[in-house]
Amino acid sequence: MIEVKKVTNKKELKQFVTFPFKLYKDCKYWVPPLIKDEMETLDKAKNPVFKNAEAWYFLAYKDGKIAGRISVIINQLEVEEQNKKKVRFGWFDVIDDVEVTKALLEKVFEIGAAHNLEYTEGPVGFSNMEKAGILTMGFEELNTMITWYHYPYYAKHFEQLGFEKQATWVEYKLSIPDSIKEKVAKFSKIVKQRYNLSVIRFKNKKEILPYVDKMFDLLNKTYNDLQTFVPIQQYQIDYYKEKYFSFVHPDYITCIKDETGKLIAFSIVMPSFSKALKKANGRLFPTGWYHLLQAQKKNDIAAFYLIGIDPELQGKGVTAIIFEEMQHLFNSKGIERVETNPELKENTAVQLLWKDYEPVQHKERSTFRKDL
Repeated sequence: MIEVKKVTNKKELKQFVTFPFKLYKDCKYWVPPLIKDEMETLDKAKNPVFKNAEAWYFLAYKDGKIAGRISVIINQLEVEEQNKKKVRFGWFDVIDDVEVTKALLEKVFEIGAAHNLEYTEGPVGFSNMEKAGILTMGFEELNTMITWYHYPYYAKHFEQLGFEKQATWVEYKLSIPDSIKEKVAKFSKIVKQRYNLSVIRFKNKKEILPYVDKMFDLLNKTYNDLQTFVPIQQYQIDYYKEKYFSFVHPDYITCIKDETGKLIAFSIVMPSFSKALKKANGRLFPTGWYHLLQAQKKNDIAAFYLIGIDPELQGKGVTAIIFEEMQHLFNSKGIERVETNPELKENTAVQLLWKDYEPVQHKERSTFRKDL
């Protein structure tokens, strides 16, 4: 017997957040999130995204045991300002039983229909700054801090239920050479001189703060035309700044300004926290904080998280400056391999950035869509 119940209290929300810890207990590739962070993200009293979003959380029970979870999300900016009549779903995890998946998705259909929406898509978060997509390739790879891991049967369930792929993201492994490539260094120098650009270097996190809002402004400009993009609001920027700032090391941020001091490009790279998060197993205490700190201090793998370039300078070689800075950083820190963040498959301009670093696609993920 399958029964789906709405989450109505903190105890049930904790069960919702921790269900994947049981589902993936024996999976060596699943990277657990921090339970405290997940609880706060889903808390309507703590996450400012609920100023423009609604969400419902559900748990599926089979024979009295939790067998799946799903969140149903309506982003009002997307529906009202972008006129996308979409009901989102996310935080989707399930046992290998398509009937449980079907029962969970029926809640998405019910809420979408009740709000006069036309189709559903997921899994996605509240906004573009969160995880998205069902893993369809790379099941024997650790997921990063900003992606979900899924078993191969997830995508099969959606296909069985008549869903079609909507957006697809690809991820790459990059090999880092022992020294800067001559043509990158040469091109970087030419671009700096041609457009009067210079690199901003930070000594501590306090120096970064005045540039954070400008970075998000560049993100909005950089990705505005992509199919999944919803503009990031100021209150979301403030929230993400507080949530992720502790993970960011000044050395791993590259900012580029023009002769007037205007920020025209930036990139954020982090040491890989995947192995450390596995050791932490969802908790900072008693030892989780130590594993994360060690990952930040000593690591041979990094993850490319964000890159933004002013549209007026896209395609003008600014990335050569970013790569020159990153190359020096990687060599000084002993970084041998870098993983890219998920990039939309059609965003070939971004994928071309990695062509000189022996890119190997190792993961792929997609959202799935169905008309209501």
